[in-house]
Amino acid sequence: MNRWIDVSQKLTNEIPVWPGDTPFSYQVSWSKEESGSVNVGQINMSTHTGTHIDAPFHFDDEGQCVIDLDVNLYIGDALVVHVKNAKRIELKELAHLSLEGVTRLLIRTDAWTDRTSFPATIPPVDPELVPYLAKQGIRLLGLDLPSVDALDSKELAAHHALHENGIHILEGLVLDEIEEGMYELAALPLPLVEGDGSPVRAVLRQK
Repeated sequence: MNRWIDVSQKLTNEIPVWPGDTPFSYQVSWSKEESGSVNVGQINMSTHTGTHIDAPFHFDDEGQCVIDLDVNLYIGDALVVHVKNAKRIELKELAHLSLEGVTRLLIRTDAWTDRTSFPATIPPVDPELVPYLAKQGIRLLGLDLPSVDALDSKELAAHHALHENGIHILEGLVLDEIEEGMYELAALPLPLVEGDGSPVRAVLRQK
C-alpha cells in the first residue's frame, strides 16, 4: 500500500506568517522539572498559520465558522494538477483537464518555494474561473499559496466567488514533490467553534 505523504508546512518559531498577523510560537510552559512528571507546551498562533483552511467567517461576518463545516469535504479523492509560470490561475490553465467526478482540486504552482519568508507576489485565482469549477463539481480548492487572492487585495473577490459557488478553501500546501494525478487527501481542521480558519495536517496518498 502507498504511504501517506505529508504536504503540510512545518510549524516552527521561524515559520513566516501574513505580515502583521500573530507570529507562531511554541514553548514548554510547564517543564518535567517543574511538574515532576511531564513537559507541557504552549502554542500561540494565528488560525491561518502554515497549511490551513479558511472558513467563510474569515471574510464574511455572517459566514460559517470552522465547526459548521462538513468534515467530509477535507477527506477523500483529490486531483493534483500543475499550473506553473502563470500570472493568474485562469480558465485557460485548466480547460484542457477532465474534471469529471473530481470533488477536490489541488493546484501546484511552484510560486512559493522559499517558505522561510513570506512571498512578495503570488498568482491569484481568477474569480471568473470559479463558476466553471463549480459546474464541474469541485467543492474544495487547495493551493500551495498563502491565499487564493492577490496579497494586496481588500475585496477578496476569489474568496467570495468560491464561497458563493459552494467551494471551500485549503491554502499553504507543500506540493513541491507531488506529481499530477489522483490521490487520497486528509486535511482535517480543528473543531474550533468560533474559528475563522484552522491549521490542518494535510497528507496525500497516491491512488
